[in-house]
Amino acid sequence: MRESSSHRRTPHRTHRRAAAVALVGVSALIAAAVQTGAATAAPEKAPSAAGKVLPGAESVKLSPAQRAELIREANATKADTAEDLGLGAKEKLVVRDVVKDGNGTVHTRYERTYDGLPVLGGDLVVETTKSGATKDVVKATRAAIKPATTKAAVPAAEAKSQALAAAKADKVKSLDVDKAPRKVIWAASGKPTLAYETVVGGLQADGTPNELHVVTDAATGAKLYEYQGIENGTGNTMYSGTVTLGTTQSGSTYNLTDGARGNHKTYNLNRGTSGTGTLFSGPDDVWGNGNPSNAETAGADAHYGAALTWDYYKNVHGRSGIRGDGVGAYSRVHYGNNYVNAFWSDSCFCMTYGDGSGNTHPLTSIDVAAHEMTHGVTSNTAGLIYSGESGGLNEATSDIFAATVEFYGNNANDPGDYLVGEKIDINGDGTPLRYMDKPSKDGASKDAWYSGIGSIDVHYSSGPANHFFYLLSEGSGTKVINGVTYNSPTSDGLPVTGIGRDKAEKIWFRALTTKFTSNTNYAAARTGTLAATGELYGTTSAEYKAVQDAWAGVNVGTRSDGGGGGTSFENTADVSIPDRGAAVTSSITVSGRTGNAPANLQVAVDIVHTYIGDLKVDLLAPDGTAYTLKGYGTGGSSNDIKTTYTVNASSEVANGVWKLRVQDNAAIDTGYINSWKLTFP
Repeated sequence: MRESSSHRRTPHRTHRRAAAVALVGVSALIAAAVQTGAATAAPEKAPSAAGKVLPGAESVKLSPAQRAELIREANATKADTAEDLGLGAKEKLVVRDVVKDGNGTVHTRYERTYDGLPVLGGDLVVETTKSGATKDVVKATRAAIKPATTKAAVPAAEAKSQALAAAKADKVKSLDVDKAPRKVIWAASGKPTLAYETVVGGLQADGTPNELHVVTDAATGAKLYEYQGIENGTGNTMYSGTVTLGTTQSGSTYNLTDGARGNHKTYNLNRGTSGTGTLFSGPDDVWGNGNPSNAETAGADAHYGAALTWDYYKNVHGRSGIRGDGVGAYSRVHYGNNYVNAFWSDSCFCMTYGDGSGNTHPLTSIDVAAHEMTHGVTSNTAGLIYSGESGGLNEATSDIFAATVEFYGNNANDPGDYLVGEKIDINGDGTPLRYMDKPSKDGASKDAWYSGIGSIDVHYSSGPANHFFYLLSEGSGTKVINGVTYNSPTSDGLPVTGIGRDKAEKIWFRALTTKFTSNTNYAAARTGTLAATGELYGTTSAEYKAVQDAWAGVNVGTRSDGGGGGTSFENTADVSIPDRGAAVTSSITVSGRTGNAPANLQVAVDIVHTYIGDLKVDLLAPDGTAYTLKGYGTGGSSNDIKTTYTVNASSEVANGVWKLRVQDNAAIDTGYINSWKLTFP
């Protein structure tokens, strides 16, 4: 959700839009952003020279002390900020992160509490000008935080039992709940309500530590949501060659403590699965021999990857450490036995690496380190929930910056590429785990967005964002980069011209740190990256148009020229939606087509409504067959639906009267069908 104002106070206003609008494409498991294609946080002037960043638009490099001072200032004024934003008397802001631009603009990220309880999904980013005026607000939810009660009707023990049952269903071993369920306000989907959050520990089926978060309705006992707190991924077990490591000498002993990078330490778990293990140390400053049988080799690779990632974020994006506070995380290698994975954990603020199949292929490479450390950066900025579309964007962010760190490292033994896990050979045939130019080549990832993508594994729903980043960086079609051949298609069959990786990475990082929130979905990611691009290059720039085209290339939104190919039929007449009333329909007559409708029929929906969670939206084929586009109770608490759904209508005759059916199933909130469109690619 984006709100703009030139004043300190930013009240919510609803504007009736014209019937003909540009549509963007997506719905989500948790949709809590205004799903429009236009960015509101754009500069008033286009850049003076094409391809150059607007003066003062880029974020500046903050020292830990400078960042701490900005956070102190934000804390000192957070009560006034809450009042200016129109928050309720029981709501308070908690400063989480801050970014400052060269022109004095400050982006402050907050979490919220209500009556002392954490509001999950209540995070927001406030953008203020140099003069202190509020310019823009990005919220994870537009819903007013007004739960019916803060007194639980369901005992905490019931929530704990439910969470344990969920963990057992996921085959978690050594179940453990070391903290009692905590009362929270759940605002990430639907109307804010009192709930319990229970975190279940133990080990997942593959040996990964378990931090399953289960959210239980404190009034009814119903499970509202669950997501995994351990964010994992796999990379290549490459050998980086002879490299320089940051170490510390104590007397006659050296250890893997990088004093130049926040005292990042690397430990040997020696097949253990808990604790920190033993800090790597020795009588000389030589680590490993390039052979995985030497325990120090994996430690050296992990330490090196962490150093490169630290340098990348500091030198390219101006961020000093994962939290921006100059403090290093730590690494643990030799986790478990035959453990074929690596993961990031917020609870230990650390990266952990297994040794792979047969304990002979340690997952300690440049891109693995960058992938895992980036989970930490995401956790401390946007906080993308590790489930649904936000989870896919979380994973994609780690893949994106794993690739950019690899290019940044410029290591001759592991040249930069847009492949994930190309060295580990988990598939046994030399193929990578994931491909950014065409994600579906791995057999599971998706090349483009579709309405059900939020229900699949986050490592595969990351595909459209990975694909977007590749298209934005390099463009579509066949090309060879660092000896690797790529051939990137687009979902609409139209070409995309890349703007270069250097620009693409800055756009994604700016969106992550200043535009994305905990439940950002693909539609909101498009909006956020466009806003970031507009701020950096201007809304009339080639870069802005390229972002539009790259998203259209993965079926999120329209092209920069408003097109997308194919034949379209549209109804722009307004149809009022009765509050908690009977379903209404809007009709489109399709003619001149032959045979059946396509398997990728595009249904662009523009509905103005003050609470989309109340709505059920269906597409009715000419024979009356109903295709659910959006179920009641889904979509979160945002205003308006501006989404393009993809429907497999190949069993339907194309010609005839198609209908959009909408029903409001709950009281208070109102709206209307603004327009809708069918596109036959």
